[in-house]
Amino acid sequence: MHQLIEAAVWFGADGDLPAPAAGWARTAWAVIALPLLPVLVPAGVWCAVREPARRRRLLPFVLLGLLVAAPLAVAVATHPVGAAEHGHTLTYAVGLPHPGLLLTGYLLATVGSLLLSGDRRLRHLGLLTGVGAAVCALLWRLAFVSTWCALAALASVLLLRWTATPPDDRPRDDHPSGSRRSHHDPADQGTPSGGTP
Repeated sequence: MHQLIEAAVWFGADGDLPAPAAGWARTAWAVIALPLLPVLVPAGVWCAVREPARRRRLLPFVLLGLLVAAPLAVAVATHPVGAAEHGHTLTYAVGLPHPGLLLTGYLLATVGSLLLSGDRRLRHLGLLTGVGAAVCALLWRLAFVSTWCALAALASVLLLRWTATPPDDRPRDDHPSGSRRSHHDPADQGTPSGGTP
């Protein structure tokens, strides 16, 4: 959805969309990218985790996401969202206070919660988005937000795969070798249909 909204932002930047519609598209994009995601990602990871001890470790990331989202929401609500073409990417401007500090908190809340989730696939998603953020920052400094969100959209395929896997079959870090939990009947061990646990 987010990338479809950015397509409308592109139409606006190219002059192919009326100014009011382009403004709505830029604002909708910014609402999702800025105040929503730093809350949604760590809260989603917190909800997905079953173990109380791991949930306690993830709570600071949820709180950090809320702290980061507050000034981002204020900026989006009180400043017009600008978008300009920068090569093959878009550069967004919202008038953020302390952008470096907010970006650091944003990445810690989103990527950090994924890395500490205890689920191998979510950890891979966190690693992919963390490395992707670094690459986007190095290669497209001025258009970091746009390129990182595009990478995150591609990385969401990992999240789709994760959600398609039943919770008890997800590889977890707290089992030996990250193995899955086995629900085989011990009487089935060694049989061709039962396999090994």
